[in-house]
This record gives sequence, C-alpha cells and structure tokens, in this order.
Amino acid sequence: MNKWIPRLHRAGSKLLGNRRPATARIGRRAERHAERLLRRHGLRVLARNYTHRTGEIDLVMLDGDVVAFVEVRYRSPTAWTSGLGSVDAAKRRRLTRTAERYLEEHPEHEYRGIRFDVVSASGGNYRIACEWIQDAFDAMDC
Repeated sequence: MNKWIPRLHRAGSKLLGNRRPATARIGRRAERHAERLLRRHGLRVLARNYTHRTGEIDLVMLDGDVVAFVEVRYRSPTAWTSGLGSVDAAKRRRLTRTAERYLEEHPEHEYRGIRFDVVSASGGNYRIACEWIQDAFDAMDC
C-alpha cells in the first residue's frame, strides 16, 4: 500500500500543475521590481535570494564601495503596517547573521562598507510601487 503513495503524489502534481500561491508570485514580482529600481540607481547585483541556515537575504548589491543587503517587503494597500515597519527586531537579527555568513563566504568584500536597505513594495495585481529606504537599520542595534 505504501508503495503507491509516491505515485499518487506525482499524479496529483501533474493534475494540479506547478502553481505557486498568489502571495509567493507577488513577492517574486516585487523582488524583480525592486531589483530594477536599484539597478536604475547604479547598484550592481551580487546575489539574489542568498540563503543560509540563518535566513535569507532577497538581494545583495554593490553600491560603489558598499555592499547593500536588501530586504524586499510587499504589503497590500490595505495592510496595517508598511514594509519597513514589518521588519521587526527578530528579522533584523536574522538578516544581520545571514549577512555575516555572506561576508565570510565572500572575502573579496572584506574591506567594503555594509548597509541594510529595505524596499517597501505595495500595490495591486497590475502595478507595484517601490520605495527604497537606504540604511534602514544599523547592524549594531540588533
């Protein structure tokens, strides 16, 4: 009986298709918009969705001689808080720890400055507006 379960899962996935939940799709779309905004301002992408066991950083970008760790937060227009307001102390600690791991893995950035930015994205299904908050929080405060 157990040998049929994996086959049923595979069959079910073919029937249902490979659909992402709407929130994940909108989140990825907001990240793409944020990346375009930052690239227009002269930043260069070093990594997208850098993941470590300590957490995930949406975008790692180079702004001149500064490595910017960017958190992209999407909020619907009816949300109670902004994207920046949704980055609480626990999230800031995870971002800081993950940024430390990124810098350990990439010693070529050892002597660069760092900062933590937040891109607050909001809007409906057809148009996403992004607000870039540079140096949104200090790693020493975490």
